[in-house]
Amino acid sequence: MIDITDEDRALIKAHIILPRVLTAFERDAALINTTLKTPAPYADMIAEAQRKLTADIYEIRKQFRTRGIKVYEELTDSDGVVARYKCRGYQSEMKLRWMILAPQATDVMRSYLGVPTKDFIDPSIPEWLQRK
Repeated sequence: MIDITDEDRALIKAHIILPRVLTAFERDAALINTTLKTPAPYADMIAEAQRKLTADIYEIRKQFRTRGIKVYEELTDSDGVVARYKCRGYQSEMKLRWMILAPQATDVMRSYLGVPTKDFIDPSIPEWLQRK
């Protein structure tokens, strides 16, 4: 029997989603800086979200070390993302389809930007990552 908790799974899911959100912020910030006449307020807002996101990614990595979790492979294809991991000696994998991952990543982006997300209450993402 695999000794993995719901919180462990939530951390692994966040480990998959948060770097993609950070990449989206980086892409969007570059686009904003090149297309808007007054990009500074928007860029500042995104930069602050990136700072918080980076701190949370660091916290997830710290939790991984504490809990004995290692994601050793991530495969991305047209269907979604598969993360293969070890948790306290047990091997498993988590599959997230784009149809589920994309809306959740969008809601995580809203949350980091401070935009109310009334429809987003995902119990599989740790509460400390749901910045509201």
